[in-house]
Amino acid sequence: MTEQHHLQAQRRYLLQLLSVVGSAGLASQAFALSLSDLTNADASQGIKAALTQGAQVAVSQLGQNGGFLNNPQLRIPLPGYMGEAAKMMRRFGQGRYVDEVEQGINRAAELAVPMGKDVLLDAVQRMTVDDAKRILSGGDHSVTSFFMDKTRQPLTQRFLPVVTQATGQVGVVQQYNQLVGKASSFGVSSAALDLNQYVTGKTLDGLYAVIAEQERAIRQNPLGSASAVVRQVFGTLR
Repeated sequence: MTEQHHLQAQRRYLLQLLSVVGSAGLASQAFALSLSDLTNADASQGIKAALTQGAQVAVSQLGQNGGFLNNPQLRIPLPGYMGEAAKMMRRFGQGRYVDEVEQGINRAAELAVPMGKDVLLDAVQRMTVDDAKRILSGGDHSVTSFFMDKTRQPLTQRFLPVVTQATGQVGVVQQYNQLVGKASSFGVSSAALDLNQYVTGKTLDGLYAVIAEQERAIRQNPLGSASAVVRQVFGTLR
């Protein structure tokens, strides 16, 4: 290698080294901030962006055909004792009746979820500076807790009529009552249950579970967020 080529190679190496060091410096600066360095406006903006992201992903993921039914973690099972009865009925060739009811209640949940998007986003817009501070300092589940505290009651009121209409259209309640009757013939005692209330509650549980997944992902990897303000605010917690 000639001396000129050697010098050019050294320059290229130094430029690459400076680039790596510079990038590392910027990344460390992103996390050098502390909570006390954030303004109230920064904190509120970052939290609102994270809340909005979590709400939109949850609604999009669950509010589609199969959003509950095809997710083993969130699929809504038959309630209580009927879950055990369902296993017995499958063994005796009655599985199709079980499947019909399970499909119906999960589809009702999938239809209800999109109706709650505006309630979730309205809660974000109404968030106070104190709410933002509590979320930042409140631990790994504070985003999810915020949504549960602010939206569970209004979402129950919003979801219940949708679930009731959806189960009514496909006759799920009647199918469920028939299923209870069949289960009793296998020696399984029945208990009073408002199926629509049950489905509504499970729909909300699934919604908050997905929001919790989003919160966990943001806290574990703030730099992976598409939002610069989310990266900045949640980066202070690491």
